[in-house]
Amino acid sequence: MSTANPSTAQPGALAGIRVVDLSRVLGGPYCGQILGDHGADVLKIEPPQGDDTRAWGPPFEDVQGRQVASYYMGLNRNKRGTQLDLSTEEGRAILWTLLQGADVLIENFKTGTMERWGLDYDTLAERFPGLVYCRVSGFGADGPLGGLAGYDAAVQAMTGIMSVNGETGGDSLRVGLPIVDMVTGLNAALGVLLALQERHTSGRGQFVEASLFDSGLSLLHPHAANWFASGKEPRRTGNAHPNIYPYDAFPTGTDAVFLAVGNDRQFRLLCQHLGAADLADDALYATAGARSVNRAALREQLIALLASQDGPALAEALMAIGVPAAPVLSVSAALKHPHTAHRQMVVQVGDAYTGVASPIKLSRTPASYRLAPPVHPADPPAP
Repeated sequence: MSTANPSTAQPGALAGIRVVDLSRVLGGPYCGQILGDHGADVLKIEPPQGDDTRAWGPPFEDVQGRQVASYYMGLNRNKRGTQLDLSTEEGRAILWTLLQGADVLIENFKTGTMERWGLDYDTLAERFPGLVYCRVSGFGADGPLGGLAGYDAAVQAMTGIMSVNGETGGDSLRVGLPIVDMVTGLNAALGVLLALQERHTSGRGQFVEASLFDSGLSLLHPHAANWFASGKEPRRTGNAHPNIYPYDAFPTGTDAVFLAVGNDRQFRLLCQHLGAADLADDALYATAGARSVNRAALREQLIALLASQDGPALAEALMAIGVPAAPVLSVSAALKHPHTAHRQMVVQVGDAYTGVASPIKLSRTPASYRLAPPVHPADPPAP
């Protein structure tokens, strides 16, 4: 575990960038957290009732005498906090003051809300021409679904993700984490950085939008590419990859392992290690294409060879010889893994916060962890 010391934190790559984060729940707050991890000064502005995710539990954490859901804690570090009622003229007047000198605004209100409040991009850009205005939305503002609210699981269903997730012959399943929301947050952060980079040339900000629908469609590789090429409807393949094999989970004599064999050399090394070198010369399995076509028979062959193996030991041995493999770990085991500690991927800020660290590694301006999530948002400043 990496323990943060805010007093010794280095300025990040975004030091000097000021962000006003009006967003709630996941995609927008995750974007703000990414920017904050890398040095931006992020002010999270919540409505008087607070971000919805403060109540999304259990589990709850007892922080400074208040019960706060772990869901909220995982998305809002490196932010200062305050609260405003933007439905009132007073609240909006304070926001106008806070936007002076701000570089980025993040919001994910239902489309039309900011316009109704006179806080749309065109209006703000007249007074703050350098402002990068980032909107996280469900479907964008127009089109057949324009303006509708979007939620991760519903968008997984609508964009085809659920149709390819699940066991062969089984029902469609939601991916077991909010992958669309999180990728939308990543896309939003990327869009903000692109706009800030372009601002060096033009001196002007711009409108940035990342929608859940677009982000969900962007995740369809290789299924979309396969459909464009073949016209065949992608199907569920369980843990197996639709294009290459063996790229699947396999039982062993102990715990299951995942084999991620991507080329002929890796397959030959696997067969040699299992004492079945002749399998790599069999015309049914000698090439990537042949292995994919004949995957059912190959799976049976491998299950027989793996039946006497210790799963974790096998995965370690295969990795050592260049065959991608892994034990199937629980969340707790993954977070306690020695390599997780080596990569400093669990961070602690004081006694109040423990979370997953930034995966973005910069040599000179690394991420820093200066602030635990704002448990008690401060009263708003006077307008």
